[in-house]
Amino acid sequence: MDKNTAAMNRMGTEPVKKVMISMGIPMILSMVLQACYNIVDSMFAARIADTAEVAHMGEKAVNALTLAFPVQMLIVAFGIGTGIGVNAFLAKCLGQRDAEKTAKAAGNGIMLGIIIYLCFLLFGIFGVKAYIKSQTSDPVITEMGISYLSICCTASFGIAMFSIYEKLLQSTGKSLYSTIAQVMGAAVNIILDPIMIFGYLGCPQFGIKGAAYATIIGQIVSMLAAMFFHYIKNTEVKSGFRYLKLEGRIVKEIYAVGFPAIIMQALMSLMTYGVNIIFVTVSEAAVTAYGIFYKIQQFIFFAAFGLRDAITPIVAFNRGMGDKTRVKQGIFYGIFYTEVIMLAGIIALEIFAAALIGLFDMSPDTEKLCILATRIIASGFLFAGANIAIQGVFQALGCGMHSLVISLLRLCVVVLPLAWLFSKASNADLLIWWAFPAAELAAAIAAVLMLIKVNKQIIEKT
Repeated sequence: MDKNTAAMNRMGTEPVKKVMISMGIPMILSMVLQACYNIVDSMFAARIADTAEVAHMGEKAVNALTLAFPVQMLIVAFGIGTGIGVNAFLAKCLGQRDAEKTAKAAGNGIMLGIIIYLCFLLFGIFGVKAYIKSQTSDPVITEMGISYLSICCTASFGIAMFSIYEKLLQSTGKSLYSTIAQVMGAAVNIILDPIMIFGYLGCPQFGIKGAAYATIIGQIVSMLAAMFFHYIKNTEVKSGFRYLKLEGRIVKEIYAVGFPAIIMQALMSLMTYGVNIIFVTVSEAAVTAYGIFYKIQQFIFFAAFGLRDAITPIVAFNRGMGDKTRVKQGIFYGIFYTEVIMLAGIIALEIFAAALIGLFDMSPDTEKLCILATRIIASGFLFAGANIAIQGVFQALGCGMHSLVISLLRLCVVVLPLAWLFSKASNADLLIWWAFPAAELAAAIAAVLMLIKVNKQIIEKT
């Protein structure tokens, strides 16, 4: 790598608010498009026709996808969590102008992605049936859930490896290329969903399996495109088979940030799994309503996650350069822009909740419940935005455990006990949704207090 590359990197030279927008917009688009994979599957699956034996087949299909979703999130958690660790560590190495260490960070990240896939391949073969049956006793939902999730797990190499290559591109400021790769995969998924689910254009009618096939093909397309861009465009990152050999100190550096990020992402999976089990005691409609809302919510939350992924390399790079002023600017603008995203999300959901939920063609009772859930849960989005942005700051500063604490509060420690408690009330169908904004508020208070402490202990000493 040229000795001036790090100094000339725009993360260290352009105005912070400008570089955050220029890097953040492609990342936001990339993350929002990732949300398309799940919501498009649900929209088309909801229109699967009833049979002579089974009524409300579309709702059962959406329910099955909701039950499968936590494992899909877990795959993403390991891929993105590892990628975040690689992102922060590689950006720091670039700031330090260490070409060899940068190459090893990338190579070790790729090998870790391969290992992640092999683990979920085994789960897809041996664990899916028991997992789905732990959440439902409905034979139709069980069969559909097993069919869908088995395919998604055994062919999960696309999403596992794309998560790594995406972060390699983002860590060097080339987020536009990761967005292009994501767009390509999302487009393929959207095109193939109706074709493979309903059997258009001469394709067999696969039903729920068609949704799984469309998803994995889209993920593979994204992976191949991201690989191409990395090896062609990331000239400041050397590549070679020798860098794939795992080194303990490199893996340790990656997971110093990446492991808490994995746990943070995995807690989203745990929360959804726990909520499914709690809400089914209220009604099957509550589970379906939550699944629909969660996938709509993803467009907003994933946009915030995209900006968080711009915060992390910018703050990490400038910390590596020893520029305290730019570190503080990265924190300020990161939080500010994230809150703007969340405020826009609140307004959009409050205005268009009925129209958005109407796209899923649910029964009137389920649709009414989902609109109620949307309007209640959205009230906590500003607190959620602060949590997400501050977690990106902590990841950049190597304070992964601080991010973990925030995730535990907002996704586990507060929300699940409250949801369980509210589910026992006579008006449970109203109260259960308030568990989510309450958890975000509790986590936001803790996040601000920890950020004040980190500012004194780390940022001021940069």
